[in-house]
Amino acid sequence: MRKMIEVLEQKESNYILPFFWQHGEEETVLRKHMQVIYESGIYAVCVESRPHPDYVGPQWWHDLDIIMDEARTRGMKVWILDDAHFPTGSAVGRIQSDYPQYQKQFLKIHQQDFVGPQPQAGILVKWAVMPTEQIIGIVSARKSGPDEIHADSLVDLTEFLHKGIVHWDMPEGRWRIFTLIQTTNGGEKATEGYLNPLVPEATRILIDTVHEAHYARYQQDFGKTFAGFFSDEPRFGNVKGPLASIGRFDMILPWRNDLPALLKEKFAEGDVIRHLPLLWANAGIESDRTRYHYMDLVSRLYGEHFTQQLGDWCRERNVEYIGHVIEDNNAHARLGYGAGHFYRSLWGQDMSGIDVVLHQIMPGMDDGYFKSLTATGWDGEFFHYALAKMGASLGHLDPKKRGRTMCEVYGAYGFSEGLKLMKWLTDHMLVRGVNQFVPHAFSPKEYPDPDCPPHLYANGHDPQYRYLSVLTKYMNRVSHLLSDGLHIAPAAILYHGEAEWSGDYMLFQKPARELTQHQIDFDVISVDLLLAAEVQNQKFEINGEQFSALIIPYAEALPALFLEKLCEMAAAGIQVYILNSLPERSSEGNTVVEAIHYLGSSNNVHVLELAHLASAMIEAGLNEISVSEFQPYLRYYHYHHNDGEVYMFFNEDPAKAMATTISLPAAEVGGKWFAYDALSNSLYPLTVDLNNGMHCFELKLEKYESIIILQSEERLPGRAQGAYLGKEHANRIPISGEWNVSIANAAQYPEFVSHGTYKELRSLALPNDMPLFSGTVRYEIEFVLNEVPAQAQLVINEPYEVAQVWMNEQDLGTRICPPYAYDVHGTLHEGRNCLIIEVTNTLGKEQQDYLSQYLIQEPTGIVGNVFLQY
Repeated sequence: MRKMIEVLEQKESNYILPFFWQHGEEETVLRKHMQVIYESGIYAVCVESRPHPDYVGPQWWHDLDIIMDEARTRGMKVWILDDAHFPTGSAVGRIQSDYPQYQKQFLKIHQQDFVGPQPQAGILVKWAVMPTEQIIGIVSARKSGPDEIHADSLVDLTEFLHKGIVHWDMPEGRWRIFTLIQTTNGGEKATEGYLNPLVPEATRILIDTVHEAHYARYQQDFGKTFAGFFSDEPRFGNVKGPLASIGRFDMILPWRNDLPALLKEKFAEGDVIRHLPLLWANAGIESDRTRYHYMDLVSRLYGEHFTQQLGDWCRERNVEYIGHVIEDNNAHARLGYGAGHFYRSLWGQDMSGIDVVLHQIMPGMDDGYFKSLTATGWDGEFFHYALAKMGASLGHLDPKKRGRTMCEVYGAYGFSEGLKLMKWLTDHMLVRGVNQFVPHAFSPKEYPDPDCPPHLYANGHDPQYRYLSVLTKYMNRVSHLLSDGLHIAPAAILYHGEAEWSGDYMLFQKPARELTQHQIDFDVISVDLLLAAEVQNQKFEINGEQFSALIIPYAEALPALFLEKLCEMAAAGIQVYILNSLPERSSEGNTVVEAIHYLGSSNNVHVLELAHLASAMIEAGLNEISVSEFQPYLRYYHYHHNDGEVYMFFNEDPAKAMATTISLPAAEVGGKWFAYDALSNSLYPLTVDLNNGMHCFELKLEKYESIIILQSEERLPGRAQGAYLGKEHANRIPISGEWNVSIANAAQYPEFVSHGTYKELRSLALPNDMPLFSGTVRYEIEFVLNEVPAQAQLVINEPYEVAQVWMNEQDLGTRICPPYAYDVHGTLHEGRNCLIIEVTNTLGKEQQDYLSQYLIQEPTGIVGNVFLQY
């Protein structure tokens, strides 16, 4: 396999572009940090403008010239954050200062209740508007409950408005008066004065201010050293937070002047103003269809006039446009923090993108909400089972993204986050298809910079920095193997965006969790993409990926064209699984009786409860791999290259090892099987049995451990002795006695200071020892062997957390996470042997920063035992 040979020969590409924060540091500091980043095995940077005092001003160009010079010299790539600070959208403040006509606009509603009859009534509405606002409509409706109205009673009273008073003969009954107001007031405070993403001229101001300025200075570097631009968390920003689901949250709404005209064809006789109150008021199906049409329009306008415009500008100049929106707690299909529709919001970019910050993904916290920095907490089910799969699916299915999905990762977890957790988070992403990484972050500011730690290197104070390349090389190796090929998955799950706008619905992470825990891989696919899918031979295909099954999370309503497509798919033999019950109608409000009747009668459509989904699919043979017993924390990912197959397996359980028998389908190409340890860049032959047309092997993974399984058409050069998997070590030789312990912080290393002798290995962070120590603990011991065991390993139980080992002065390597097992072949002697172990913790003990309160303060040093196993 060509990709594997490239990795073994250390010729993999770079897939890492960390944030490099700028504050206006001196030239020597910037050059030093570019050297540090390069020497850590990273060959690109994403220059973060947020803390810089003079973005696109003289100081910015001075500093960026230095970074570009270093990058050219070292063959590195440079990406640029595309605004003065996140979220993208202020155009360096020019929208508010110079182009206020392009600020975000909103539609807000003022409501008043009255009882009729009252002939020649005068209704005072002038208090609904401020001097800078404009009334665009007055509508009345008969109430049917405390917050419900009769849709057929809506009356447009706008023509009766005169000098702040509506003159109307109010009929008998209870009535609500809706005053519809266009405004620039009242949106999210953090994005006040930002551009209106629904208006192309507003985005053009951002391009003229930021993108054109960089092009003018670095035109010769575009497409070479200058790689492109990064948008960070652009959004509608009509309200703060992730709960802004249309019809479920009281809020002002994104707007532009001509939205009524753009919505006109969706309503009988073009009567849009009369229907606008239904964006807030509850009137059954009529409210749902109004909200659907509105969300469908504004999400498309956002994609076209913001993302697509920026992406087109970049591609025309041979650079790329990347970044991410806020997906947090299901915001991706909503307003507020969201951009309306994840797939539309990122379609114009050259990579798919997500981010993980502030402890949003934590090992084991995958069930329900958990408390962290946010008052409401994080939805563990969404972050663990939905986020990365949603991002990677877009990377797979949009041709312009070329299979690339980026994740901004590690940010704002606190100084207690170390390489062990970073490796777990990396594997969480890789095994779901993410293959580009933006680590958060390198900060050249004087240590300790309190701004969203951890900071890689931390101006020389990070004791784990010297091991960072272990992680970065691992990331690049696995990302290389999982790029430029084709993701293989048997199933797809419908993205729930349109269903959420249209009525009652189920979040797509519900079936995603069921499939993930039963090793049934999938992509998450939007209605837009499914409508364009090619259907044939009992499968449907999008951008080369083929799927045999489609899962529809419960939806009260779905778009009419999609329901027709669903019938076509079922008729072609695709297995459709609809959860809980069939849709009742279309999102547009039609009953679509024929489509629903067909779906209800087709043998290829299965309506079932969520709890039965995985078992039904396994029974139907729609699982690509199988395990010998239930393994809820085993993750896998299958990636196809023309000359072989790649399978990644990861034990996501933070506390337990797992062992099982894996059965894989026999690939058409045949070939040899291998196991690849990407941390050590070692390739091993793998023993595989053929059983009933399936390839079977034993898989044992410690907590935090991952492995790559390869099937290659051609013989690959083995890089290690013996077999990697299924090897039993029945015998142990404990290493115990008096350990000489010494310590060194990052500044002192490798000069150590004695810390005494210990017969019992325990945490050195206990109150009577050194609870505030951050750095390296060195353990030295001599032991005697009467006979040297064959194929032995040295095992360290529970070191915290990076462990480097020397046996008889030979470096056995470094482990940044479990398993802490080291091959000692050729290093042991009969008689006396000398063992040295250096264990390095994080800066969390020393700093005890605010963000670190949400991570467990782990022990310092070794708290388990040390032994030889053979």
